[in-house]
Amino acid sequence: MTDYLADIKKHTADVNEAAVAAIVKYCGIALRSADASLVSATDPDELATVRDGFAAKKLGLVPGAADAGIKAVVQKMKAVPKKSRVTFYYLLAESTGTLDKLS
Repeated sequence: MTDYLADIKKHTADVNEAAVAAIVKYCGIALRSADASLVSATDPDELATVRDGFAAKKLGLVPGAADAGIKAVVQKMKAVPKKSRVTFYYLLAESTGTLDKLS
């Protein structure tokens, strides 16, 4: 958990630990796989999965709002070659104003 918090703090100052815990719980066993624990920002299918999965089901975002949020996160993390799924999801919730849906 502390690794996730440290990574998120590289991108935002105030981190909601309860929201991070909720994301870790949502991702579950997938975080054990090196490939599944990362988000490929260059793969349209991966970004569609984020939009149709986490953004829609957990955050309640409509596709347009989810796509705009995903685009903002991709831009914010563009210098990071391996984007942590937990960090990506947290920043997505933060950028769309839906952090409250996680804690």
